[in-house]
Amino acid sequence: MLLHRLLHPMRICQSLDSRTENIGRDAERGSTQWPPSAAPTTTSRAPDSPCKNGPLTRSCWSNGFSIATDFDEKWPNTGKTVYYTLELRNTTCNPDGNGNRTCLLFNDQLPGPTIIADWGDTIAVTVKNFLPDNGTSIHWHGVRMLDTVTEDGVNGITECPLAPGDTKVYTFRATQFGTTWYHSHHSAQYGDGAVGTLIINGPAAANYDIDLGTYSVTDWYYPTAFQINAISHQNLQVQAPPPPGDTILINGTNKHPTSDGGSYSKVKLTPGKKYRLRLVNTSVDNNIRVSLDGHKMKIITGDFIPVQPIDREWILLGIGQRYDIVIQANQPVGNYWFRAIAAAPCASGNRFSALSIFQYDGAPNADPTTTGFTVPTTCADEAPLVPWVKNNVPSESFISQAQNLDVDLGRQQVTTNGESIVVWAVNMTAIDIQWEKPTLQYLIDGNTNYPQVSNLIEIPAGQQWTYWIIQETGGTGTRVPIPHPMHLHGHDFYILGSGRGTFDKNVNVADLKFNNPDRRDVTFLPGGGWVVVAFPTDNPGAWLMHCHVAWHIGEGLGVQFLERKSEITLPGPAWQQTCTNWKRYYSGNPAWLKEDSGL
Repeated sequence: MLLHRLLHPMRICQSLDSRTENIGRDAERGSTQWPPSAAPTTTSRAPDSPCKNGPLTRSCWSNGFSIATDFDEKWPNTGKTVYYTLELRNTTCNPDGNGNRTCLLFNDQLPGPTIIADWGDTIAVTVKNFLPDNGTSIHWHGVRMLDTVTEDGVNGITECPLAPGDTKVYTFRATQFGTTWYHSHHSAQYGDGAVGTLIINGPAAANYDIDLGTYSVTDWYYPTAFQINAISHQNLQVQAPPPPGDTILINGTNKHPTSDGGSYSKVKLTPGKKYRLRLVNTSVDNNIRVSLDGHKMKIITGDFIPVQPIDREWILLGIGQRYDIVIQANQPVGNYWFRAIAAAPCASGNRFSALSIFQYDGAPNADPTTTGFTVPTTCADEAPLVPWVKNNVPSESFISQAQNLDVDLGRQQVTTNGESIVVWAVNMTAIDIQWEKPTLQYLIDGNTNYPQVSNLIEIPAGQQWTYWIIQETGGTGTRVPIPHPMHLHGHDFYILGSGRGTFDKNVNVADLKFNNPDRRDVTFLPGGGWVVVAFPTDNPGAWLMHCHVAWHIGEGLGVQFLERKSEITLPGPAWQQTCTNWKRYYSGNPAWLKEDSGL
């Protein structure tokens, strides 16, 4: 079934609410300039200058809202709901010509359909699970889900999985704008193709003519994700790395290096135009660098956060990270390679890179002969990223309030299949959720006897800042000193600093940045090192923080924060019915034991 997008029949068109044009179309020229020459010195709390969004005024949006708006404080109310339907099926696919393999796809597409909404819309997505032998839950990566924790899509924490044949409508408000993706959060399922992208139209930190939409890069394995996950668990016992991927896909495709199968993704450019491209890394194990030969890429957004624009020749995308960039078609007419390579300094193990073609109008249909830029040799977030809206983090209470989250490989435990295995652990415990009894069920029951393996940290009531030192235990002497792309649900965290070795509160605090630090929802924990993050307790819910290497969270590398639990709106009958349906299915299939954390 193909994607359909239905506007609510009660939609009221607002003449003053000028939006960006449809993806891939030229925009009308804006009639009013709004000066975007410098970032505001303070966060905007009052309505911003009225202006119209267009190629020369991308900083504008609508009356009262612009790039200067702090979307954690306010957002438009469009009165509009956009509807989508996603059907997850067990099928086959052959994205690079190597041959068919089993795939789990939304609407028979790889990647799945792009969901498009405007800032301030309500998004309603009906998810139908047509998998014959698998549950599923769909996470909307990076979406804040303010006061709607039941829609976060994390089975075992915010919901029960959808049983085969079951349906759920995820409904949430687009309080942010920018680019993200959605994916299954049921074990390693998204590694078999259960991913798609999401665009929330809004203002931008630089001008452009045409929005090319999302452009995803991902590692790809010829065995299924569940097969690789099992091998990864076996390798972990001898502290060996998981198997490397077999290729990289760009926008869902690639050309097989030793056969005539597959094809390169192709993007058309018109000389003189400026293009917005929304880069997303949907990998399971590989952090990926991307570059376009002969063209600088201007970063305007990191994850969901608009930033002061900076130019790059190569951009490193950690797993789950997004960068919105602007490319200017200012080179001679021709064909240019777009390159995606596994980032070796980030312990990524793909065997080769991937290519796609950016073709100028008037260029022949031929493979490019262009040469790439010199590849960087670091593994870290792109920096310095300076958020457009300035927010500061209080520093006075850091030393007394900061809590350590120690990450290491070495916690041995007995899993549901009766085997004793070594797992990734945080504070000596590997997370291992209960599909049939999510954290929210504990709140419904008034039960505070959370299992130790739920790795639940209850953070105080009331709105206040929390500080977290995430440390690979042992510093540079840790047994497996590799970087981890850490992702937080329900919040953007403020990245106060990172480094190698062991963090010392009394020494390294001088290295931290509290004045308008970078903020995003995925950042690197350096191999054998530390990262310090902070976030305010402004979103009641049960929120997962985890490594986005699929094998690592499957092996337990995650914690959950229970935030302001007395203010959480508890789920209703539809939520309970999903759990009833899952328990009925799961209890009738004793052979289908959970063999990893379930996340």
